[in-house]
Amino acid sequence: MFVSVGGVFSGFSRRFTTAAVSLNSDAINLLHHVRLLCSLGHLQEALKLFYSITPPPPLVHSHHTYAALFHACARRSSLPQGQALHRHMLLHNSNPDFDLFLINHIVNMYSKCGSLDYARQLFDEMPGRNIVSWTALVSGYAQHGRPDGCFKVFREMLVWHRPTEFAFASVISACGGDGDCGRQVHAFALKTSFDSCVFVGNALIMMYCRSCGGADEAWSVYESMEFPNLVSWNSMIAGFQVCGYGNRALELFSQMHFSGVRFDRATLVSILSCLCEMGDGLEYCFRLQCLIIKTGFISEIEVATALVKAYSSLGGEVSDCYKIFLELDGRQDVISWTGIIAAYAERDPEEAILLFQQFLRECLAPDRHMFSIVLKACAGLATERHALTVQSHVLKVGFEDDTVLANALIHACARCGSIALSKQAFDTMISRDTVSWNSMLKAYAMHGQGKEALQLFSQMDAQPDGATFVALLSACSHAGMVEEGTKIFETMSNNHGIVPQLDHYACMADMLGRAGRISEAKELIDKMPMEPDSVVWSALLGGCRKHGETKLAKLAAAKLKELDPNNSLGYVLMSNIFSTDGRFNEAGLIRKEMEGKTVRKEPGLSWIEIGNHVHEFASGGQQRPERETIFSELEKLVRRLKDFGYVPQISLALHDIEDEQKEEQLYYHSEKLALVFALMNLGNRCYSGNIIKIMKNIRICVDCHNFMKLASELVDMEIVVRDSNRFHHFKAKVCSCNDYW
Repeated sequence: MFVSVGGVFSGFSRRFTTAAVSLNSDAINLLHHVRLLCSLGHLQEALKLFYSITPPPPLVHSHHTYAALFHACARRSSLPQGQALHRHMLLHNSNPDFDLFLINHIVNMYSKCGSLDYARQLFDEMPGRNIVSWTALVSGYAQHGRPDGCFKVFREMLVWHRPTEFAFASVISACGGDGDCGRQVHAFALKTSFDSCVFVGNALIMMYCRSCGGADEAWSVYESMEFPNLVSWNSMIAGFQVCGYGNRALELFSQMHFSGVRFDRATLVSILSCLCEMGDGLEYCFRLQCLIIKTGFISEIEVATALVKAYSSLGGEVSDCYKIFLELDGRQDVISWTGIIAAYAERDPEEAILLFQQFLRECLAPDRHMFSIVLKACAGLATERHALTVQSHVLKVGFEDDTVLANALIHACARCGSIALSKQAFDTMISRDTVSWNSMLKAYAMHGQGKEALQLFSQMDAQPDGATFVALLSACSHAGMVEEGTKIFETMSNNHGIVPQLDHYACMADMLGRAGRISEAKELIDKMPMEPDSVVWSALLGGCRKHGETKLAKLAAAKLKELDPNNSLGYVLMSNIFSTDGRFNEAGLIRKEMEGKTVRKEPGLSWIEIGNHVHEFASGGQQRPERETIFSELEKLVRRLKDFGYVPQISLALHDIEDEQKEEQLYYHSEKLALVFALMNLGNRCYSGNIIKIMKNIRICVDCHNFMKLASELVDMEIVVRDSNRFHHFKAKVCSCNDYW
C-alpha cells in the first residue's frame, strides 16, 4: 500500500521559511541518537526510537533525521519500513515544507527498494530536480534489471544535466552482457572525459567481461586506469573468472598481493571460484588457504564457504572441508551449510544426509538450493526413502511447485531404483522445462526402457537440447534399439538443430559396439568431425570386450591409455579379454604394465541399506566383522543355486589357476556378499515390499548376473542391482535388461 502523492510538494519552494516550535534538548538529543543508529545500520532500533518521540517533531527540525532514516531503509532494501515512515511523515506534517534534499532521499529509497513505478511517479511530481534526483532514478532502474527504463531516464537527464560518474556507472551496469550497447556508452564516456573516473572504469570492466569475449577489452580499460582502487582489481579478477581465464586471474592476484594492495573477501571468493574450474589447482588452493588463515579471512562465512567448494571441486579430502566449515564456530548460515553438504553429496551421500538432519535440528530454514543438493545426495543412496523424506520437507515449506526441485526428485528416485516414483513426480509437475523432460528420459535410459523413452520424447513440448539426445541415444543403446537410435542420431541436426558432439558419438559407439557391429562403430569414429576423446574409445573397447574383438580392442585400449593414462579401464578390459581367451601370459603382462605405471584398478564395491545404515562390501569380504558368517551363508546359497541350474562362469576368472579356485574367486564378488547379507537381515530392511536393492560401483559381471537371476527365483524376491552403467531388475530368473548390457 502506497501513500498518496497528491499535493505532497505544494510547499516545496518555501524551504522551511515558516516559524516552528522550538525543540527541547531531550528531543534534539533523541533525534541525534536516531541518526547515529542509522549510521551504524541499526534500522529497527532507530525507527522504534524515532516513533517514540512525542509529540512528533515538526519537519523543520527533523528533515535530516527523516533523510537518514530513508537512507537506512534504502540501504537495507526495507520497503515496508520506508513506506510506513513516508506515511508517518505526511500524517504528522499536514502542510509540509519539503526541501529537495529530503525528497531525493525518498525517491532514492523507493528506487533502491524496487518500487520503481512509484519512485517515477514521485519524481514526475517534483516541482524541481537536481542531478541527484536523476541519478537516484537511473541507479534504481539499473540495480533492478530495468535497462529500458534506465536508458530512458538517462537520455532525459542529458537535456538538463551533465551526468555524474555514478549515473554513467549505473547505465553501463544496465548494459549487462550487451557489448554493443556498452560500447556506445563507453564512447560517450570518452567524449565527456568520464572514462578516467574509477567508478566508470570499474563498471566498464564488468560490462565487457559479461559480454561475449570481452576480457581483452576489459583488460584495456583496466590498464588505462591511472589510479585503480580495490574494486578495480576485484572487478578485473572477477571478470577473468567469468570469462574462464582462471590463470590470468591468478596472475593478477599474485601481482596485486606482491604490490602491497590489500585484498578483501570479494577478491578471495573470486580467486577460489577460479580454482574450482582448474583441474590442477589443489596445491594453489592449499597455499591460498594458508594466506587466508594468516590474514584472518578464514572466519568470514563467504570465504570459508568458497574454500570448501574449491577443495571439494578439486578432489580434496572432504574431512578437510569439514574442518574449514567448523572454523566458522557456530556462525554458519544456510549458504555455508549448503556448501559442506554439497562437498559430501557425491563422495559420502550418507554423511550428507546426516549433516542435513543436523542442520534441521539447529532450527535453520533450508532454501531451494539446499534442497536440490540434498536430493542430489539422495540419488547416491541405495533406496528412495531418504529422497521421499526430503520431499516431505519440500512440501512442508511450500516449495512443491518448484520445477528445479521436482527435476531433482525425478533424478533421485530413478537413481534409487524406483522408475515408478520418478514418473509420478514427473506426471504431477505443474510446469516442466527441458531439464524435466531430460530427467525423465535419463530415468528411462538407466532402467533400459528404450520404448518408453521414445514415446515420452514424442510428447515433449519443450525445446530439446544436446542432453535430450544423449538420454535418447543412451536409452536406445541399453535397450538394443540400434535402428531407432541410428535414425535419431542421423536426424537430430536437421530436425532439431542439434549438432552431434562427443557425448552423442560416444553413445553411438556404445550402441553399435553392444550390438556387435564393431566395424561400424570404428567407421563412425573415423568419420567424426572432432578428435574422439577417452569416453568414445572406452565405448568401443567395451563393445570389443563383449564380443571378443581383440584386434580393435588393442587399438581402442592404446588410444584410451594415451588420452587418459591414469584410467585403469583400458588395462582392465584388455586383461579381461586375454583371460577370457585363455591368454593368461598376456593378461599378466597387462597387469604388470599397470603396476609399472602405478595405475590402480578401482576395487569392486557394493552397498546395501539395512536399518539406518549403509553397509559396504568389497570383493573377498575384507573388513567385514560378519565375514565368516556371510561366507557360510553364501556357500549354502551357492549349493542351492547349483541344484537350481547355476553354473559358475569360470572363463571370467583372471588367473591361470585351477577351476575350483576360479569358482571361489567368483563366489566372493561384492554384490553376492551384499545379497547374502540382505537375506540375513530381511527383518531389518529400511524399505517395504518383496525387494532387495544393491548398489555397485563397477559393471556387473556375467557370472554375478546369472547368479542374481537364479537367486531372484529361489528366494522369490525382486533383486535390483544398480551398476556403473544401468539398473538390472531381477525377477523370476529374468533380468529387465534381457541379458543385453
